[in-house]
Amino acid sequence: MTEYNYELKIPMDRIAVLIGKNGEIKKYIEEETKTKLKIDSDEGDVFVSGEDALGLFNAREVIRAVGRGFNPDVAQVLLKGDYIFETINIMDFSGKSKDNMLRLKGRVIGSEGKSRRTIENLSDTRISVYGKTIAIIGQPENVGAAKRAIESLLTGSQHANVYKWLEKNRRELKRKEFVGEDKSLFKEFKEKSK
Repeated sequence: MTEYNYELKIPMDRIAVLIGKNGEIKKYIEEETKTKLKIDSDEGDVFVSGEDALGLFNAREVIRAVGRGFNPDVAQVLLKGDYIFETINIMDFSGKSKDNMLRLKGRVIGSEGKSRRTIENLSDTRISVYGKTIAIIGQPENVGAAKRAIESLLTGSQHANVYKWLEKNRRELKRKEFVGEDKSLFKEFKEKSK
């Protein structure tokens, strides 16, 4: 069988988090994804190898999420097939100005984390603001909504307008989900009554 490899670089202060107490996080990722992790604590390099391409991809996504500030307990949901990881580079919105970048991070985080929590709750995602990036974990349609909301804040939209849009989007997703379930229930009923 073919062995696949990935090489990733994560911030030095996230290496210990990735390894975990007594190596338990590293071991868990290896077992769940059927991969082997080699971590260079001096450089922040993580080498992932394995024969299962999907397992390798999942391991890479969990490692990237931990590297972007997520708690490993949150990052491990990426091992489920229906969750994705997305990052937004704040520099794309702030230019080279460090002051501008800090101001934009503040807009997304909000006072005492209120803005970030509101976006997480309304989009059913988890968000990490770390370094020069904002990372999102969730189901694809929810991550898309959270990303759009965050990008709106980064381009200057008012918080209230962003929250209203998220609430409307959430209602629309719930409606689609309900109608989808409703149709399948109807179909089931129709088949039973034949």
